[in-house]
Formats: sequence, C-alpha cells, structure tokens
Amino acid sequence: MTIGKLMKRCGDYPYLAFRVIVGLLFMLHGAQKYGLMGDGTTIAKFAGLFHLPLALAYAAATIELVGGACILLGLFTRSAAFLGSVVMITALAIVHFPNGINPLANQGELPLLFLASFLVIMVNGARAWSLEKAILRHDKF
Repeated sequence: MTIGKLMKRCGDYPYLAFRVIVGLLFMLHGAQKYGLMGDGTTIAKFAGLFHLPLALAYAAATIELVGGACILLGLFTRSAAFLGSVVMITALAIVHFPNGINPLANQGELPLLFLASFLVIMVNGARAWSLEKAILRHDKF
C-alpha cells in the first residue's frame, strides 16, 4: 500500500492529530506566560526579558492561550492560526532575528515551526472533528 492510499484511508485523523497537537502546544505557551503552569514565568517577566511593552506581552500571551485553545477545538481555526502567525512573525523579528538569521543559532526553530504549522492550518481550516463544523456546519472562519 502506498502512502497516498494509506492517507486516504485515514481520512482527516492525521490532520486532526496535527491540529490538536499544534493547538495544545501553543495554548500551553500562553498558559505558562499567565502563570497557570510551568516555571513561574509571568507576563511581566516575559515582557522584561525581551524588553517588550507590557501590552504587547499581554496580547501575545492571550493569543497563545485563547488562539491555541481555538485551534485545538477547531473553533475560529483560520482566524486563530492567522493571529498565531502574526505573533510568531513578531517573535522572530523582535527576539530571534536580531541574533542572526540561522534558527539554530538564534533559537528560532520553535517560532518557525509554529509559523509553518499555522500556514498549513490557515489553508486547511478546521476540517472534520471541529466545534466550528458542529455548530456552523462548515468552516466559516
């Protein structure tokens, strides 16, 4: 059996797993900044560490927490992925690229992976097994 045939048999399950994992990981980063879990990092510490205005740090943390949950649940999926990609582009521009363009040297691998994931999610939307489809009967956002 070829990989293409196997993927057709699996339907939307591989994409569902991808969307849930990406959403969960992004949501956990926001939860960590809000002090809900992790190493005690707060939004104020996050803002100070990277010399960010506090409002920008709150916006990033909120998009990570709420946007990650939306992607995980398949609700406003494309919109959440778009906002997540804006946060990742901003993180790359402000935090990582000033230390060089090599993601291995500037620790930008994770933002780049999130950005690529969000681009895939923006193109594909929530697909099957999403709250958006259950409520609205189709991908609207």
